[in-house]
Amino acid sequence: MIGIGTAFNAAAILMGGALGLLLKSKLSDLTQQRIRLVLAFLTVYVAGNMIWQGLGGGFLLTAKRLGIVLVSIAVGSAIGTLLGLQKGLERLGRHAQERFAATNDNPSNRTSEGFVTCTLLFCVGPMAILGCIEDGLEGKWNILALKGMMDGLATLAMASTFGWGVILSVIPLVAYQGTLTLSARLIKPYIDQPEMMQSINLTGGLLILCVVLIILRIQKVPLADYLPALAIAPLLAHWLA
Repeated sequence: MIGIGTAFNAAAILMGGALGLLLKSKLSDLTQQRIRLVLAFLTVYVAGNMIWQGLGGGFLLTAKRLGIVLVSIAVGSAIGTLLGLQKGLERLGRHAQERFAATNDNPSNRTSEGFVTCTLLFCVGPMAILGCIEDGLEGKWNILALKGMMDGLATLAMASTFGWGVILSVIPLVAYQGTLTLSARLIKPYIDQPEMMQSINLTGGLLILCVVLIILRIQKVPLADYLPALAIAPLLAHWLA
């Protein structure tokens, strides 16, 4: 099973691509701004819900969990920076933008370029990893639903440039996210402890909250560099249990 979240994500891309091909028009700046506000609100709701689930149990327990998560984020950020996770994703993003620009200049190969560009954009983001982990471990697909709406809107906007090639990106997305979700399910028996799961919820919620800054274009956040914290937090929670 690929997971409900990935299925929703794929359906959103298919719907966005179909609408984009039908309308053959790009979204206006005002419409894009309104969409960003709605997505920001939904992101706050999803992140807040995860953080709320990760807290609770009294002052001392809450303080302990926050301490674990803050240490995990600090250490995870250092590891992610050393590995160059954010820089690697940014290089892939620039590559996608270059392909987009090249396609505008030379429309003869739009289908294949649309496939590659959208595959890069939809598969390499941190939300794909966070969402698949949450879906695989807890069967919750809030993050992937939010990502699906973002991907669907992006597909709607790009279909007028790339044509039906954007819809083909759903194939590698299903394979990639389905594999991540299945992998998370396989490791669940090894981390199926309340404190470990709470630490993942709290860490993931704080990271997703940073997405609001990116959506509203307030500040650029190296979100990918923080991803190792998702592995460090449950390990610390287990060690300090």
